[in-house]
Amino acid sequence: MTDAPDASGKHPAAYEKHHARGDNMAPYAEPQWGSDVMVDVLRGLDLRYVALNPGSSFRGLHDSLVNYGGDAIEMIEVPHEKIAVALAHGYAKATGRPMGVILHDLVGLLQGTMGVYYSYIDRTPVIVLGGSGPAEHDRRRPNIDWIHAANVQGEAVRAYTKWDHEPRSLASVQTVLARAYRIAMEEPRGPVYVALDAGLQEAPLDAPVDLSDLPRLTAVPSPLAPEPTALRQLAEKLCAAERPVLVPSYAGRDPQSFWTLVELAEAVGAGVVETHWRLNFPNRHPLNVTGSSALEDADCVLFVDVKDMGKPTQKLDSTTRTITSKLAPGTTVLDIGFNDVGISSWSEDYAELLATDLSVTADTAVALPLLLEECRAIVAGDDDARAAARQAWRDDLARRHDEVWAGWRAKAEAKRDEVPIATSRLAADVWEVVQEHDWVLTAGTAAEWALRTWDFDRPDRHPGRQLGTATQIGISLGVALAHKGSGKLVVDLQPDGDLMFDAGALWVASRYELPLLVVMFNNRAYYNDWEHQERLARQRGTPVARAHIGMAIDTPAPDFAALAKSFGWWAEGPIEKPGDVQDAVRRAAKHVLSTGTPALVDVICQPK
Repeated sequence: MTDAPDASGKHPAAYEKHHARGDNMAPYAEPQWGSDVMVDVLRGLDLRYVALNPGSSFRGLHDSLVNYGGDAIEMIEVPHEKIAVALAHGYAKATGRPMGVILHDLVGLLQGTMGVYYSYIDRTPVIVLGGSGPAEHDRRRPNIDWIHAANVQGEAVRAYTKWDHEPRSLASVQTVLARAYRIAMEEPRGPVYVALDAGLQEAPLDAPVDLSDLPRLTAVPSPLAPEPTALRQLAEKLCAAERPVLVPSYAGRDPQSFWTLVELAEAVGAGVVETHWRLNFPNRHPLNVTGSSALEDADCVLFVDVKDMGKPTQKLDSTTRTITSKLAPGTTVLDIGFNDVGISSWSEDYAELLATDLSVTADTAVALPLLLEECRAIVAGDDDARAAARQAWRDDLARRHDEVWAGWRAKAEAKRDEVPIATSRLAADVWEVVQEHDWVLTAGTAAEWALRTWDFDRPDRHPGRQLGTATQIGISLGVALAHKGSGKLVVDLQPDGDLMFDAGALWVASRYELPLLVVMFNNRAYYNDWEHQERLARQRGTPVARAHIGMAIDTPAPDFAALAKSFGWWAEGPIEKPGDVQDAVRRAAKHVLSTGTPALVDVICQPK
C-alpha cells in the first residue's frame, strides 16, 4: 500500500476516498438491519478488506457488506477458512494494520483454527468475526443451526486469541468491536475473535444506534515505555561490555526500529545475530554476524523483543535432543521487550526461560530510541583506550561477517552446476532478476539461501519468516494484497509441501489480480521430516534407504505449472537445468510487472 498510517494505525487521509459508497448498494441510505449497523462499525475500524469462505450464519452481514456498504470494505473470497486467516496474517505483517476475517459458525471457526493459532504465535493483529446462533432457539433452523452452534463459541480459540466476545445486543456491537480492535492493536499484538449473532444480524432496526463515539472508542492506548532507571542500567551494562552482541526478534515489526538498531550497533560496537521473525537488521551490514561464532565469544548479549531466547543461543543435537548453550560462562545476559506481558497459559510458544542479569519491560518501538540516546551519551565519554577497544571489536565483527559470506559464496559456487538444482543456485538466480526491481520477499527464504544471497537493505523487503508447512502460501497472498498497486515485485520462494496443503489458494491470487511471483522451491518431498527419519535410521541402524516412505511428493510428481495455469496464472516448468532458471524467472517477473497478475515458475531443487 502506498499511504502510511498515523499513530493510531488508521489512514484518515484515505478514509473518505476508500469508504465512498459504491454504486452497487441497497436502495436506502440509512441502516435498516442489525447487520447494517455492524458494517458501519467495521467501516469505523478502517478495515479495508475482509476475507471469507461463504457461510449462512453471516448471510445478513454478507448482504450488508455487499449492498449497504457498497465496496467500502472489499470482500476477498477464499477456498478455505485457514487461508482466510493466513491471508489476513500476511497482510498484517506487511502493513502493521488489521484485516477482517469472517468464519462460518463453529464449523468454519474450527476449519480456521490453525490459521488463528499461527497468527497468535506470530503476534499479528487479525480481527476474526464469526456468525453464531441465533441465540434465540425458536429462530433456529432445524438441525443445521443446532449442530453448528456452541454455548460459548469463542471457547474453540480462547487459548490462542488475545480476547473473544459475543455481543448480545446491537447497542453493544460498537463497544465490543472497538475493544476487539484496541486489544488486537495493542502490543504485543494478536488475533481477536468476535461472534456476531445471526439473529441480531437479521433483525430489523427499530431505533438508530449512535456511533458518534466510535473514533474515541477505537483509539489505541499509548505503547509501553521503559522504566528510566532500569533502561539506564541496561545501557551502562551494554556499553561496559567488550564484546557485545544484539539478538533481535520482533523489533522489526516497527520499520523505524530497523534503522535504530543499525545506529545502536554502530554506536556501541555490537554484533547482530538475526532470528528473522521480522526483518530487524540489514543482512549485508558488516556488523551482521548471523552464522558466525560471535555469540560464543560474546561477553554480553542483549535480546531485543525476543520470545524464544533459546533457539538462537543453543546448540541442538537433533537425534538425541541434547541441548547445550552457545554462551560462555559468565556472559552478561540483558533483555528488553514484553517479557511476560500477554504470555499464554496454554501455548508454550514462549519457550525455555533463560536467566538474565537485567530485564526491562517495554515496547522496543519506544525503548530503542531512548536506549540509543543513553548509549551515545555513555560512549561519548570513552577515553582513547576504550574507544580503540570498541573499534577493535567492530573490526573483528566485520572480519567475521566477511568470512561467513565468503564461506556461503564458496559453498554455492561448488554446487552451482549440480542437478537437481542446488538451493543456493535457485536463490542466486532469482536474485539476479529480482534486484532489477523494487521487490518484497513474502515468507520463505529457500532454506535461508535468500538471506545469504539477496540484499535486505530496507525494512519493507521482508515481513518475516514463515511458520512451517501449511503457512506460507496463505501469508504470501496477504503480503501480495498489501502491495497491490504499489509497483513492487512480490516474490514467494514457495516450498512444494506447503502448497500441497493449500493448492486452492492459487485461485485467490488470480481472482484478485495479486502481483505475486511464485518460484517453486520444489524438492518433491516433505524434506524436513525426511531428514529426521534419516537421522533416526542412522542412530537405530534401520535402513536409511527406507526413510523416504511417507515423505516423498513424487510418483506422481505434481505439475505445479499446470495447476497454476488451471487457475488462470502465467506459469512455466518444471525447470530441471540450472542454466534455464534465470531466464524463466525473468519472463515471469515481466509478466507480473506488466499485468499485475500472478506468475509461477516450477524449479526442481535439491533438498536444502
